Amino acid sequence: QVQLVESGGGLVQAGGSLRLSCAASGRTFSNYIMGWFRQAPGKAREFVAAISRSGGGTFHADSVRGRFGISRDNAKNTLYLQMNSLKPDDTAVYHCAASTGVTIRTPNVNAYAYWGQGTQVTVSS
Repeated sequence: QVQLVESGGGLVQAGGSLRLSCAASGRTFSNYIMGWFRQAPGKAREFVAAISRSGGGTFHADSVRGRFGISRDNAKNTLYLQMNSLKPDDTAVYHCAASTGVTIRTPNVNAYAYWGQGTQVTVSS
């Protein structure tokens, strides 16, 4: 089992940037495909991005492609999400998650077994 703790959220103006981090502990971090999801009030949890075990492959949702970038540092057991050109619609609680699946192209919450508690991102207009 892996434990996940997110950080880096906050309040930012539209057009600004934030970098989220997710620190992992427990089982070997590089054993897992990692992903970011977000959940706005009253909405379902939404896939944002995923990254392969080595970090060599990434997959981003259409809504964030070109603005957000997922990355990982297996030596530091840490996952990142660089968020640029933020919009008010990006306001949500952002969660990192770990999957034992075989592909990063499964934007489904059910593919991820382990979840962090989330970090709030608020984008003001």
